[in-house]
Amino acid sequence: MKNKLHFIFRIFVGATLFFIISTKSYSQKIACGGSHSLFVCNDSTINSWGWNLFGQLGNGFNNSNVPLSVTMINHIKDIGASINSTIVLKADSTVWAWGSNSTGELGNGSTADTNAATPVIGLTGITAISSMYHSLALRNDSTVASWGYNIYGQLGNGTSNNFSTVPVQVSNLTGVIKIACAYYHSLALRSDSTVWSWGYNGSGELGNGTNMNSDVPVQVVGLNKVIAIAGGNSFSLAVKGDGTVWAWGSNYEGELGNGSNINSNVPVQVTGLTGMISVAAGVYHSLAIKNDGTLWSWGFNLYGQLGNGLNTDSHVPVQVTGVSNIVAVAGGYAHTLAMKSDGTGWAWGYNNFGQLGIGSFTDSNVPVQISGLCQNLSALNEIKEQTGISVYPNPFQNGFTINGTKESGIVTIIDVTGKDVLYMHAIDGETKIASGNLLPGSYLLSYRENGRSLVVKLIKF
Repeated sequence: MKNKLHFIFRIFVGATLFFIISTKSYSQKIACGGSHSLFVCNDSTINSWGWNLFGQLGNGFNNSNVPLSVTMINHIKDIGASINSTIVLKADSTVWAWGSNSTGELGNGSTADTNAATPVIGLTGITAISSMYHSLALRNDSTVASWGYNIYGQLGNGTSNNFSTVPVQVSNLTGVIKIACAYYHSLALRSDSTVWSWGYNGSGELGNGTNMNSDVPVQVVGLNKVIAIAGGNSFSLAVKGDGTVWAWGSNYEGELGNGSNINSNVPVQVTGLTGMISVAAGVYHSLAIKNDGTLWSWGFNLYGQLGNGLNTDSHVPVQVTGVSNIVAVAGGYAHTLAMKSDGTGWAWGYNNFGQLGIGSFTDSNVPVQISGLCQNLSALNEIKEQTGISVYPNPFQNGFTINGTKESGIVTIIDVTGKDVLYMHAIDGETKIASGNLLPGSYLLSYRENGRSLVVKLIKF
């Protein structure tokens, strides 16, 4: 089966190249919302999949369990995701967002949801972004802007009002080099390697030795020489220059990774980790990449989001199985997304809305490779113009039409294993295909006739 699929690509790829994954993909970015996932391709466009109730996928369709291209915006430099919205940083240093907006998380001056990219008001010269129920943006002067939900002071501007629909300035904070949004608190790493935090502190997630909220930045105690930060639901993570990982805040699910379930309002060392270079956090689970490309996880694991083949929580780090050479990782509500150095995407955990992007709605407690990432739509459009053949709608649900076909043409649909699931002669003018027997997922459509050929990636909801 595998050889057959390769043979089909070998015949047609010379004339109809439409699917490209570079082997040098370090510039790609990934992000997880609550139940949706995002992947920035080498051409600076976006793929999205998962839950789309609020338009957070940005593609005008329904939920999707396979990657779909977001065609409304490009030149993407960085990406972030709140629970139900998406935020992007463009190459021109402006910030755009779409999806849920009930607490002003899109920063466009309104509270209306939208599935169209809208600019965040008044932001230019931005170098980094982070998002949750609120958002942060790092300016090129090393100050920070914030907008969205603010009931606990997580915007850091000295207020604790309901929310702000436009960016405000974080108070008394300069020299910032990295930012991280957690659920109800915020984190910043300064150039002197100290960490500062603000917002909700009921579990000690601000790390300043108290459990009192703060609407302005306070310094995390006992931490220096920090190189990376991340925040989860009510906990925080940091990597020090010596490769150790430190955590503070809520620990009910073992998200601090120190072998206990006791909260801490000061940083504690995560057990057994050395040589770490970055961290990420889901709602109740933690992730860390080691300098050898291995990935480690701990905390809540009901849906297999730790990726170690089990569904039991872990209060100490465990190694994610079956993946290596990891260069980026992100955590959602209960799923995890990772990227390898070869540019491939991998996912595991909860999959009720298709947020794993693997063509099904089945959970996985081990990493599964995401197929069909980064379809090159411009190349595909060129192919259609050259051949006079088009396929619509795509993605599809109940069926699709191949326009411009002839009776001499042959239509073949191939699944991801290389198996023919449909083979038929075409009809003059247009050929309609009913899809009742096809499961949701990715397929290849091959159309051949004398002098013309086309291979198209199909996606069924």
